[in-house]
Amino acid sequence: MNAAPAVTRPTRLSLAVRDSSTMLRRNLLHARRYPSLTLNLLLTPVMLLLLFVYVFGDTMSAGIGGGPDRSAYIAYVVPGLLLMSIGSTVIGTAVSVAGDMNEGIIARFRTMAIHRPSVLVGHVVGSVLQSVLSVVLVGIVGVAIGFRSTDATALEWLAAFGLLVLFATALTWIAVGMGLVSPNVEAASNNAMPLILLPLLSSAFTPVDSMPGWFQPVAEYQPFTPAIETLRGLLLGGEIGHNGWLAVAWCLLLTGLGSFWSTAAFNRDPK
Repeated sequence: MNAAPAVTRPTRLSLAVRDSSTMLRRNLLHARRYPSLTLNLLLTPVMLLLLFVYVFGDTMSAGIGGGPDRSAYIAYVVPGLLLMSIGSTVIGTAVSVAGDMNEGIIARFRTMAIHRPSVLVGHVVGSVLQSVLSVVLVGIVGVAIGFRSTDATALEWLAAFGLLVLFATALTWIAVGMGLVSPNVEAASNNAMPLILLPLLSSAFTPVDSMPGWFQPVAEYQPFTPAIETLRGLLLGGEIGHNGWLAVAWCLLLTGLGSFWSTAAFNRDPK
């Protein structure tokens, strides 16, 4: 008799990829079915960009030595708004995760025979994709109102994109942790607000050396300022200095802390 053909069992890696893809698809479908929150978070940095350029642009441009023409301020503010758009987008991630917790979906996932980290990976990858969409939207609007990056090489553009993705990944893991530990979606939204307020306390809109002396160290070494200055250096041909490695260090630190926090909160037995 012929032996029965051997059954190929899926590997642990293939199961992880399959379950993570399923969770990613679920989160993208959820964002498509409830677009109001996503659109609100995407449009917030665009509205801030238009506000600062067309209401404060002439005054702010003169303040940074660009003369009466607002084009100098457009070049200054767009990199900051690109990073701010990421902080705005990941607030929706915290709200989405908190919603899953309150609806009992996370508890149900804990009991299913799936790759447990895939639940978190689906949220993270989905949020990073939405952050990239937000960055592209802000970039298009920035170009439309006069932003130009003529000195950047293809390698510098690639490095800038990599920094944006790395920064989005770091903030997303933090947002996932906030969503998991928040008692409801309102608390998750409030807990995640520092992710959009921190850029206001950075060099996104005004140079650090124009701030009060006691506050300059806080603004200079918080996560957003090194990333913004690195992005400006890459896109506008300026000096990066220590900001490059400091931005990457912040991203790696926040990613490590956020993933550890999120995993611990997800694996914690419900009370």
